[in-house]
Amino acid sequence: MEWITRLAADERKRDDQRSRVADAAARKAELVRAHGQRLIDDLRTTVGRDLDTFRGEFPGDAAREMVFEARPDDGGFVVRKPAYPIAALSITPHLPNGSFSCEYRFTPSNGMPAREDRIEFLLTGDGADLLLAKHEGTGQVFASADALSEYLLVPVLTGRPR
Repeated sequence: MEWITRLAADERKRDDQRSRVADAAARKAELVRAHGQRLIDDLRTTVGRDLDTFRGEFPGDAAREMVFEARPDDGGFVVRKPAYPIAALSITPHLPNGSFSCEYRFTPSNGMPAREDRIEFLLTGDGADLLLAKHEGTGQVFASADALSEYLLVPVLTGRPR
């Protein structure tokens, strides 16, 4: 009955693998629960600071004026560039799912229809206690709110999609 011993060993390996996967998922869920809102709050604060800095570079320039609105109902926020080319960025957290979405809307001045782009970011751990944002499409990982703010704001500030 050597085959039973082999089968049992294979089943134990599968059980161990499933247990490791379940443990990793539980650690990630706990990390998101403990730090997810703080990551979104840090991003909102950093984006606001970066917008103020950008406005300071172009005082009185209405074409580069930016509007920032926090959305207390879901913890997200919106950034709008109301002058042509019109651009907007909306950040919506989905903390129970361990993610947040970014929706861009670009309205060109040449009468063309608006372009909408959507990016999903997954909240992931670094193996320790640091929560990171990972671009779902490219796999790029952002370790700080500063790096993520730059990545998200450049298209809005310039009015040009990536």
